[in-house]
Amino acid sequence: MARRKPVNYRHQAEQEYEKLREQRRNRFRILACVDGTEESLMSVRFAAKIGWGKECDIIIAFVRPVDQGLRSGGLQVGIARQNMLDWGLDLPGVRYLKDSLEVLREEGQSPEDWAAKSAHQDTWGDPLGDNKVEYVHESGKTIVLKMKTAPDVASGILDQYELGPYNLMILGEPSRWRGEFKSVFDVGVVQKVSTLSPCSVLVARKSLNKTGFFLCTDGTERCEDAVRRAAVLARYMKQPITLFSVAKERQNKQRAEANIEHASNVLKEMKIRVNNTKIGIGDTVEQIIKHGSNHAVIVVNDSGKSRLKRAVSGSVAFSVMRNAKNSVLNVR
Repeated sequence: MARRKPVNYRHQAEQEYEKLREQRRNRFRILACVDGTEESLMSVRFAAKIGWGKECDIIIAFVRPVDQGLRSGGLQVGIARQNMLDWGLDLPGVRYLKDSLEVLREEGQSPEDWAAKSAHQDTWGDPLGDNKVEYVHESGKTIVLKMKTAPDVASGILDQYELGPYNLMILGEPSRWRGEFKSVFDVGVVQKVSTLSPCSVLVARKSLNKTGFFLCTDGTERCEDAVRRAAVLARYMKQPITLFSVAKERQNKQRAEANIEHASNVLKEMKIRVNNTKIGIGDTVEQIIKHGSNHAVIVVNDSGKSRLKRAVSGSVAFSVMRNAKNSVLNVR
């Protein structure tokens, strides 16, 4: 009698995981991060506005520190998991995810009637681990509420990307944003994630009462790519598009005009309408913030510089993200 070949469960799991990642690559996936603040709930509102279509998935995540008082509190872990997944126990983070669900309802997305499933994964030796509830619409669209465990919040968010992948991360406005040089040594969550994220990052502020995407271009290939992708997003959100370029001095205005013309032609080829064009003269960051302030989103492109180079020479994108009063999308 021939012996059965042993099943390689690890290889089987890797194949299934890769298949899942391939399916996700064919969808537009948004990761919105919440921390209980009103500012972070703006990330959920933006996610709902951007991800309204059936081809978009929304994942809302709260990251809690490893073993956040559960052992010392004498809580029975089995009960905690069960109640958390049933939304019956007010554990840290659960109420923030509930608030996020309420925001989705307000924005016209109510997944409670969709097929739902819960999942748990042990991680970091934490008694509660990672837990999520995944809602799946018959169209294939998914909305996920996830409580993730990690040593620190920024690491947890970046680790969640690796479980993705994602097309866009959305973060609420931080309480602080350090200068480039100081950020090398001490940096907040939003700044660290914005620096290290492999995908585009939107810092969401209270600007949804405004309209329009303000697309900045300097004529480089990197900017052209950012303009293309941001314009597709603007069209999807039914937002008007303004193209903008800066001339540091008045005699350089012709170059800025050429940048605008080139970007306009690029979008024309894509059959995307440009509603307005503007040119600023002076400091690049100041001009972008000044002229873009009355728009829903300012769009800048990632400089491609390393974190150390930004500390020495600065970065237009990060300076705009830090100082603007409206939402800023850093495309990469």
